[in-house]
Amino acid sequence: MVPIIPLAAFLVVVFDQLTKHMVRSWMMLGESIPAEGFFQLVRVQNTGAAFGILEDARLLLIIAGVIALIVITWLVLSKHLGFLDNTLGRLTLGLIAGGTLGNLIDRAYYGYVTDFLNAGSFPTFNIADSSMVIGMTILVFLYLRSEYSRGH
Repeated sequence: MVPIIPLAAFLVVVFDQLTKHMVRSWMMLGESIPAEGFFQLVRVQNTGAAFGILEDARLLLIIAGVIALIVITWLVLSKHLGFLDNTLGRLTLGLIAGGTLGNLIDRAYYGYVTDFLNAGSFPTFNIADSSMVIGMTILVFLYLRSEYSRGH
């Protein structure tokens, strides 16, 4: 059996860290490519969490990230996956773990998370953020599907 969770997490972390490194190397802070338009690459240093909440709460965000990774590891090792005990569920945990670890690396090493994807008025984000949002969306879908199946 392919170890889906660590493989997915590893791929997310590699892609996330590679893209962030490229942005930090090739773009000035605040630089936008293109200068105008709906979708832009914009180099931002985010000291908070999603949508600017918990700004300058580095230690709290690092602790929250570590706790999230511990919970995912416990779920896997204790085999308490429940509705996530399938290929899509394991992929979901890998996406969430990889995104969490990608941003955790930035926070621990730089003191901020490098964000660079901007779509209109939506807050600037990165690959790790996208991975976590996709993972959480699938997690909610799988949970609701399991609850619906149990009720019918």
